[in-house]
Amino acid sequence: MPVENISRAILVLRGHRVLLDQTLAELYGVETRVLVQAIKHNLARVPADFMFQLTAEESRGQHRKYLPYAFTEQGVAMLSSVLRSARAIAVNIQIMRAFDRMRELLISNRELAEKLDQLEARLEKKLASHDEAIAAILSAIRELMTPTPPRRRGIGFTADLGEK
Repeated sequence: MPVENISRAILVLRGHRVLLDQTLAELYGVETRVLVQAIKHNLARVPADFMFQLTAEESRGQHRKYLPYAFTEQGVAMLSSVLRSARAIAVNIQIMRAFDRMRELLISNRELAEKLDQLEARLEKKLASHDEAIAAILSAIRELMTPTPPRRRGIGFTADLGEK
């Protein structure tokens, strides 16, 4: 299965990137109940921080008898030791590549967001200085447009001789 298809199946739940048991069962070519039974028989290999069961609210839209399980990247890695088939190993390799690809995309998106923030800050700074310049130009134009009354000069020669 292509990494892109697996990447689309990865969800973010409780702050973790996870794959649901049903998706994993499809990838491994087994029934969901078989996957869950294998996990329950090997709980020591899949600790609680590698796998958790969804709540009814989290699993809305899924009509199943039992609430689904979500597996983190580490939980998926441990599945290859529980499901010992050649297919399970091959699928796990593809899943690990999908998680890596997602991690790379998240990092590049974060870097892109930082660059956009820097660009926006520079642009705002330039716009602020341009706004000031435009305001000064408009003020000068208004002054030129406002007629100033002519200064009246006296007729003849006037001199201020001062007192002696």
